[in-house]
Amino acid sequence: MKRKLFVLLIGAILLLAGCNNGNADEDSEKNENSDETQTNEENQEEEIEDVVEEPEVEEELVEEEPESVEVEYQINSETWSVEPLADASEDVVLLTIDDAPADNALEMAKTLKGLDAKAIFFVNGHFLETDEEKAVLKEIYDMGFPIGNHTYTHKNLKEISEEEQREEIVGLNDLVEEIIGERPKFFRAPHGANTDYSTDLAKDEGMVVMNWTYGYDYFTPYQDADKLATAMITGEGPEVDVPYSLLKPGANLLMHDRDWTAAALEEIVTGLRDKGYEMVDPAAIQKVNES
Repeated sequence: MKRKLFVLLIGAILLLAGCNNGNADEDSEKNENSDETQTNEENQEEEIEDVVEEPEVEEELVEEEPESVEVEYQINSETWSVEPLADASEDVVLLTIDDAPADNALEMAKTLKGLDAKAIFFVNGHFLETDEEKAVLKEIYDMGFPIGNHTYTHKNLKEISEEEQREEIVGLNDLVEEIIGERPKFFRAPHGANTDYSTDLAKDEGMVVMNWTYGYDYFTPYQDADKLATAMITGEGPEVDVPYSLLKPGANLLMHDRDWTAAALEEIVTGLRDKGYEMVDPAAIQKVNES
């Protein structure tokens, strides 16, 4: 009897020992799995850190200030030519484009830009009534060309009241400023028909008044690119009773937003340069209240 009890006791002890070993093995396995999981997670975090890049910080764009141009010329109010103020070159001409921006102004601006030739674009308000037309004007201005006032509807100022003249001039200045953020600094009356009132008003608005010394593209015989180019380069218009040359230092050249003028423009610029003339930068022309 005692022997049986002893055997049973030994068996129970062995059984308990086996259970404890099993639990220990199981705990050990769990610990190993836990360590492995933690290691994998750490490795994944490292991989993620390697893959994720720091976001690029955009450099702040600094707008360049426009280069200042020395004032070297003035407009002669009797001859409308460009005169040097001091030691500036006399061998210059001023290019001007009237009745813009109709159909060709942007093309003409691009041609001039490609030739590095400056010009004033004199605009009319009735060509600035749509968003597309306003966008064209803004693009011309952004290309570096000054915008001049040629009145709102191109009326002959000598045939309308002072109140209407004011609407034609100031109304257009307001519109141009709304589009490009700057009021015009040059004024040209339609047909060159200034009045005492319009002249004083233009000056009060801070604009230089100017007409021109010659131009041919509004005469029927010169509504042809080749003939026009020859006339503008030589200064001669024999088919409109100008058999002599009007091309002189400081000439103020009148052109318009027209198909034939746009087609002749590059030849006109290169032809004048071949004759020794350069296109004066309007920024170098003395403005109202400048000295």
